[in-house]
Amino acid sequence: MNILLQFLFPFTLWLPQINKASLKADLMAGLTGAVIVLPQGVAFATIAGLPPQYGLYTAMVTPIVAALFGSSLHLISGPTTAISIVIFSTVSANGFVPESPEFISTALTITFLAGVYQLAFALARLGALVNFVSHTVVIGFTAGAAILIATSQIKNVLGVEVSRGGSFLHTWAEIFHQLPDMNVFILAVAGFTLGIALLIKFFLPRLPNMLIALILGSVFALLLGGETVGIHFVGEIPATLPPLSAPDFSLDTIKMLAPQAFAVALLGLIEAVSISRAIAAKSHQRIDGNQEFFGQGLSNVVGSFFSSYAGSGSFTRSGVNYSAGAQTPMSAIFAAIFLALIILLVAPLTAYLPIAAMGGIIMLVAYNLINFEHIKKIMVTSQAENSVLLTTFFATLFLHLEFAIYFGVLLSLVIFLARTSTPDIISLSPDKNPDTNKRTL
Repeated sequence: MNILLQFLFPFTLWLPQINKASLKADLMAGLTGAVIVLPQGVAFATIAGLPPQYGLYTAMVTPIVAALFGSSLHLISGPTTAISIVIFSTVSANGFVPESPEFISTALTITFLAGVYQLAFALARLGALVNFVSHTVVIGFTAGAAILIATSQIKNVLGVEVSRGGSFLHTWAEIFHQLPDMNVFILAVAGFTLGIALLIKFFLPRLPNMLIALILGSVFALLLGGETVGIHFVGEIPATLPPLSAPDFSLDTIKMLAPQAFAVALLGLIEAVSISRAIAAKSHQRIDGNQEFFGQGLSNVVGSFFSSYAGSGSFTRSGVNYSAGAQTPMSAIFAAIFLALIILLVAPLTAYLPIAAMGGIIMLVAYNLINFEHIKKIMVTSQAENSVLLTTFFATLFLHLEFAIYFGVLLSLVIFLARTSTPDIISLSPDKNPDTNKRTL
């Protein structure tokens, strides 16, 4: 009974550890996390094809539930780049227009179904299965997703018209065809914002580079003339807390979205467990994969009723959370509360946020998504892992994203089974030692 209660209410294990010192540390880490996720939430929602506020809603609801019901002390859940691009790809494949009510409803339904899958995995005690999936799958997928994300933002950076829903190669063909029509003012705003973000990152790394870059990019756009020179703005987002929402529970919709939601669930679990274990290696905490499955699943199910789309663990925000001195999951809860307060105060200012500046920031997000160090290490150390990396990468570029995930996971499992079925066996036999005249192995 105690084990069941701990599984259903894991926060009872760390709540007694809270004291004045830990609260202060978690409070500061939460404030840092809120400032970081503000521009990221808007950017990730844009990638997902949703209105900007949905990324912020996801960053408010998902972290609280995942923190209370997961196992990691430092993992911060919420909107992520990889999940966002999968949401955009899967919902768009059904013919819905981004940011339309139908698109939003479908995204929330996929989120609910993904959460149900994740809860089912947790209750079936399948947390150990993630151990058999190579992290190379995630690296290859995120690298491919980064290229797709950058490609999707070229039109916002150059100010050209590119039709939605085209293949990777078709989109680039359109971009090259439209190059003579690019808007130099839009390009200047995107380049300026990107440049400021990079300068702050390298010379003042303690400052929130993306947030400052967006503010300065907005000022620069207004100085250039704003709408009069063709620069378009995001528009004001509602200064409200996450409103209630209802996924579509019709049988036809569930049948249509169930396979796509499975891919979202699988990717989310691999991301969350991989990141939580990477942080735990530094903090010396033991991660329970089943508990993490439960927390992620419950956060997505609950989030789908509060205008939040599918989330997972964020490596950037989790790393910052740990580095900022977080002691307990209260830091994730504080981050969500601070974000809500910030939104209520600064929401009207988003009316002056240029789409081009967002495009520049998303290009930086895409670049940061590619793990060059790990890719180089894989390329030179393991031919088998190299094949997993390249297969997943190119499948991401040229196949539907859910199939790319399945393809990479399947190949990873095949290689794992091949390795375990042919272990290296060292033959040992008795050998007479000429000095002692005794037989040894």
